[in-house]
Amino acid sequence: MLSTRPDPRIVAVKPLTVPAPGRSLDLQVKVTAPVSDRDLPVIVFSHGNAWSLDGYAPLVDRWAAAGFIVVQPTHLDSRRNGIGWEDPRFATVWRVRIADLHAVLDRLDDILLQTVGTDARVDHERIAVVGHSWGAQTAGAILGARVFDADGVPGEDFSHPSASAGVLIAATGTGDTLTPFAAEHLPFMRPDYSGMTAPALVVAGGRDQSRLSTRGPDWFTDAYHLSPSPKSLLTLTEGEHTLGGLAGEAVAETTDENPARVALVADATSAWLHDTLKIDSAAWTAFGDGAAAADDAWSLVRK
Repeated sequence: MLSTRPDPRIVAVKPLTVPAPGRSLDLQVKVTAPVSDRDLPVIVFSHGNAWSLDGYAPLVDRWAAAGFIVVQPTHLDSRRNGIGWEDPRFATVWRVRIADLHAVLDRLDDILLQTVGTDARVDHERIAVVGHSWGAQTAGAILGARVFDADGVPGEDFSHPSASAGVLIAATGTGDTLTPFAAEHLPFMRPDYSGMTAPALVVAGGRDQSRLSTRGPDWFTDAYHLSPSPKSLLTLTEGEHTLGGLAGEAVAETTDENPARVALVADATSAWLHDTLKIDSAAWTAFGDGAAAADDAWSLVRK
């Protein structure tokens, strides 16, 4: 389902610095966009642990070719910043990640003014957040998910009014089955999805066995099952945590390298967003119609 736009060429601009008072390091972003067309929807993308604005090209380039402006911040946990588990700043990185997305959404016009004419070609009414792994939990917070505290009380509401939909790829499940390591170092991985009312597509791998939870791959479907409708759940039967290599070709984290699987995730995301943002429903309708012929490679449910 690669884009059939007349001009599939894209352009990327990096690094752009976004004002983020109180942040210990500058917030930098990359913008990738089509070279033509107007009224372009926006994806703000949150990377997984240790990555940066330079990752996820197989996803981002395909989204831009499909007609999206994609903005990628580098979060504090990027390996290039050297903030590890034992760093005293790590305990609050999850909050800084959310603040990063707020900063991007609040200053989107200023960001796009620094790029090649995208400021005049953006549709401000069609903005989505997307994330992978830790980035999926970050994006979920923008859509209304909260974090349970040690007493099981839902915490602060971090939702942002500019984001009208989102896609959560390999999103953290509930925190009652965290491994001892995760409970000690990642106590914020206790999401409460009951308030995530915004439309969302949840993408999970049928063979994604996390070392952070004692549960199996179904842990990554909680964002679908425990949130109110409207939601869709795409499960890639043989997919592991990087779902074929979302972060890049032949990267070390990829345990199930499969470019076709990556393309499926990218195209499903584009199709779902085009439908949900009321741009064009044809691709998502065709995607749904194709579920029966997927030969057990993937499945799709909705509520």
